[in-house]
Parts: sequence; C-alpha cells; structure tokens
Amino acid sequence: MMWESILTEWASLILRWLHVVAGIGWIGSSFYFIHLDLSLKARGDLPQGVQGEAWQVHGGGFYRIIKYLVAPAAMPDELTWFKWEAYTTWLSGFALMVVVYYLNAELFLVDKSVLDLTPLQAGLFSFGSLVLAWLLYEAACRSGLAQYELRFALGGYLFLVGLTYAFTHVLSGRGAFNQIGAIIGTIMVANVFAVIIPNQKKIVAALLAGQPPNPQLGKASKQRSVHNNYLTLPVIVLMISNHYPLLFGTRYNWLIVAIILALGPIIRHFFNARHAGRKSPWWVWGVAGAGMAAVLLLSAAGPRDIKDGSLNTSPAFAEVEEIIMSRCSMCHGAEPVWDSIVTAPRGILLDDPVHIRLNARLIGRNAVWSSAMPPGNVTEMTGEERALIAAWLAQR
Repeated sequence: MMWESILTEWASLILRWLHVVAGIGWIGSSFYFIHLDLSLKARGDLPQGVQGEAWQVHGGGFYRIIKYLVAPAAMPDELTWFKWEAYTTWLSGFALMVVVYYLNAELFLVDKSVLDLTPLQAGLFSFGSLVLAWLLYEAACRSGLAQYELRFALGGYLFLVGLTYAFTHVLSGRGAFNQIGAIIGTIMVANVFAVIIPNQKKIVAALLAGQPPNPQLGKASKQRSVHNNYLTLPVIVLMISNHYPLLFGTRYNWLIVAIILALGPIIRHFFNARHAGRKSPWWVWGVAGAGMAAVLLLSAAGPRDIKDGSLNTSPAFAEVEEIIMSRCSMCHGAEPVWDSIVTAPRGILLDDPVHIRLNARLIGRNAVWSSAMPPGNVTEMTGEERALIAAWLAQR
C-alpha cells in the first residue's frame, strides 16, 4: 500500500508537470496566432492571395509575417504544424484525471452528502458526460447553428452553466469544477483534432494535387479557433480551482462557475479588440471587477450544509478538538490511518491541541467556510459540527 501511494503521488507530479508545460505551449501559441491574425494589415505590395502582413520585433531581430487567405499557390518546402501541444495537453490532463480523480474517487469525485455514488458510478458518469457534452457541441456546430455567433455563444454559455448546476448535484464540488473544466478542454482539443488539423491536411492535399483548396475549410477552422480563444481563460481558472476551496466547496459554487464562464470571454474581448487596433473597450474591467466582487460575496456564503442557527453558541475548545480528532486526524496525523495516504496532506497535522490551534485559519477555510474538507466528506462531518467550529473561530 505504501509503494502504491508513493507511485501514485509521483505519477500525479509528473503528469501535472507535463500537463502544465504542454498547456503553456498550446495556450501560448493560440494567443500568439490570435494576436497575429487580428493585427494583420493589408498593403499594396503584398503577393496575390495574401490577407495581410505584420512586422514584429523579438530577441534582437525583425520578423515580417504574411498570411494567405486560403493557401499559397504552391506548397513550401517546410511547414510547421501546431497540434502536438494541444494533444499532449489533453492526454496528460486525462491521465492526471484518472490518477487523481478516478483512482481516488471516494475522496475527490464523490460526496455522499450530495449523492451516494460508488467510485465506479462516479467515474462512469464523469467519462460519459465528457463524451456526451462534446458530441452535443459538435452536433450543434455541424448543424449550422454556429453561423449565428451571438445566439450560439449564448446557447453554449447556458449549456455549460446547466451542466455545472447538474454536476454540483451529482459530484463533489471539487469534482464538479474539474469535470466542467475537463469538458471545455475536451471540446477545445477536439476542435484541433477533428476539425482544424483535418481541414488543414485537406488544404495541403489539394495544393499537392494542383487543385484550388476549398475556402470553407479554412473558414470552419477559423471558427473553431475563435471558440477555443474565448474558452481558454475560463478553463484555466477551472483547472486551478481545486487549490481554492472557497470556490468549489461553497453553497453557490455553480453560480461562481457561471460568472467565471462569462468573465473569461469578456476579458478576451478586450485583448482581441486591442490586437485588432480597435477602440479599447475599457468597460470590460468594470464588468470584471463587479464579477469578481460577486464571486467574493458568493464564496462567503459558506457550505450548503452548515447550520447558521448554531453560530450563537460559545463552544469549549474540547468540543472542537473532539470534532477535529474524529473527522480529520485519520489523515492529518503523524501516522495517517487512511488507506491511500502515507503522510499528512501538505504536512498539516491536526492530531493534538497545539496543531489544531496553529492551523485554525486553514481549518476554517477548508472545513467551515467551505466543505472542501474532509474530501468528499468521507468522515461525514455534519453541518452542526462545521457551525460549532465556526463559532469557536469567531471567538478567537
């Protein structure tokens, strides 16, 4: 059991490292090409078929970049493809999801106070909803609905918010946030794998055959690229949200996701407008500030099972110690007794009065103002117990 836990921890580290590095490469190239595309300027001396050019300076050198509207008349000798960053990001992310969430479903995917699922049921629900959500998105795009950009964006937004609400009533808060982030990430990489790269290959094949490429292929690829551009900022927040219990472990966590899903595209709109040389929409930052203030207020509502009526009590420390020892110390002890845990998570010990007082703020953040701990509420901490600890914290 010890070696299994150690290997799982190292697999998590390596996969997370790979996922972050690949994601930086994918997002970085995506942001760069969106900026480049929007900043292109038409000149009179450009070759036939060129949409525009951009001059850039970096690393002590000057670069002149031109973009063909569909494709050049002949294939160049060398062509760089941007795809492996996206594929590696998803593959490492899904492997990480298996190691962290599926193999530890009882801790991070299931919350029996939300819905009493077995780890297998939760894993199947997670994977099934991942595939189904992508299929629904793909069907909507191929049906022609994506041609109506504003209506499609609003429909997609409501679709994702609806999924989030459903997930928070099936999975743990942490699992729900990860699931909606994984769905968005899957849609994004599927856009690259199933549409953008195949269309580019068809354009290359037409050029090699001496035939004019179909301009609709480039148009469809551009459309999916724009979708990815506006989804990037929300998915980053969702992917790092597991480190912030006041986001995923609170009463209105699905509303927090709804705000994040709206703010991400709005912020991207500001930068896209700037890249295109249009008037800067400074109002974006007022909306973003208001949205973040709303997230702050919603996160302060606490977990949904806390009993506010108990906050007027003045508990003795012995009562708090008894709760912590019975609900938390089996993992946060010098010698954890939980099967899959070898050392106390993050080195936090809660197995004696000194450590409990020392970590009072962390206890409040993770087990009182949110329900992040115990993970999946595996030790069945009650709302009354959370409220009692809150009352103790309030009188410190």
